[in-house]
Amino acid sequence: MTTIDQEQLNRWRLILGAAVEEKLQAYGTGEAMLDEETRLMDEALAAIYDDTFGGGDAGTGAGGPRKAGLGASMPKLAKWLGDIRTFFPPDVVSVIQGDAIERRGLKQLLFEPELLAQVKPDIQMVATLMALKGKIPEKTKDTARQLVKAVVDEIVKRLSQDLRRAVTGALNRRQHSPLPSVTGLDWKTTIRKNLKHFDKERGLLLPEKVYFFDRAKRSKEWTVILDIDQSGSMAGSVIYASIVGSIFASMPALDTRVVAFDTEVVDLSEQCAEDPVDMLFGIQLGGGTDINKSITYCAPFITEPKKTLFILVSDLYEGGNRTEMIRKLAEMHQAGVKTICLLALTDQGVPSYDEAVAKKLSQYGIPCFGCSPDKLPELIEGALKGHDLGVLAERVKQGGGQG
Repeated sequence: MTTIDQEQLNRWRLILGAAVEEKLQAYGTGEAMLDEETRLMDEALAAIYDDTFGGGDAGTGAGGPRKAGLGASMPKLAKWLGDIRTFFPPDVVSVIQGDAIERRGLKQLLFEPELLAQVKPDIQMVATLMALKGKIPEKTKDTARQLVKAVVDEIVKRLSQDLRRAVTGALNRRQHSPLPSVTGLDWKTTIRKNLKHFDKERGLLLPEKVYFFDRAKRSKEWTVILDIDQSGSMAGSVIYASIVGSIFASMPALDTRVVAFDTEVVDLSEQCAEDPVDMLFGIQLGGGTDINKSITYCAPFITEPKKTLFILVSDLYEGGNRTEMIRKLAEMHQAGVKTICLLALTDQGVPSYDEAVAKKLSQYGIPCFGCSPDKLPELIEGALKGHDLGVLAERVKQGGGQG
């Protein structure tokens, strides 16, 4: 047995769990398969994934049928949280934390401030907090809010600059300003309109007039409506879309409406503009879906169709009137509204969605596809510039979105 083979056996031991250790040892050198550090890693994994591991204390070794679980002891949970953050990278920690809640029902992670403070802030954990918000005790609410705020701040930092640049690039470069600004100098227009003033002898262009882009933010030039499906399967998309809505709401050039729906409709526009953390806690994940009702609610906000961008964030599983929903979206598109359906707005791609509805909407010229948050600025800029939505959707999908 070579060293490499022994290392491979050790990896299989980590994958398969304590129950197979004795059998695997028969193929190896007979020595202990896991060193002390790897054993601690194994215990952290076994507490969640190994149904033969557990008993009174997580991590007492292998052998015999035992019941898995960390139990209700806070010190044990605190140690486990510390172990997984020590031994695994952040993206893996996020998965393990989520599985701890789903597989082992470890709601203690959310109900004790000392434990919640050790949880890695991420989208999945925020979704869990949103789903359980009515059950979070008072003593934990401040800690939960801090965790949500950390995720909101990270997403805003990640997306805000590119989204602002996309909007200003699409809207403010359409007209020129008499106010001089070196950074706003329109070289192309200045050269083109002054070619007749070219001095051939000196080889110099002597412009009679210099053109600058107008960077003044005109108030409410476009209406942007985010209509967000808050069913449980859309949790990650709900969080991203809501925070994107808060970024839009901070731009004077946009009149932003953020609406969330299940079988009822909730207008989050005010909360969105004031505090995106409060807005997220105002969302109720789960329940049925009535897309048609939400579209009916949003319709009065469309006062100038050709200056309106309507983004439906939904998997299109309609519990209301599907025929009416499709008809209203088609009419909206035909009236000149830039109408887009994002089946998902996440980093993970598109989950299950109603393919028949998506196909029908696509036939009417309404693209239906998944978009990663990082590709959203390109989508927004192209839509505001009047680019063909079908071509734009294909470009975004090729760059990492899903359809």
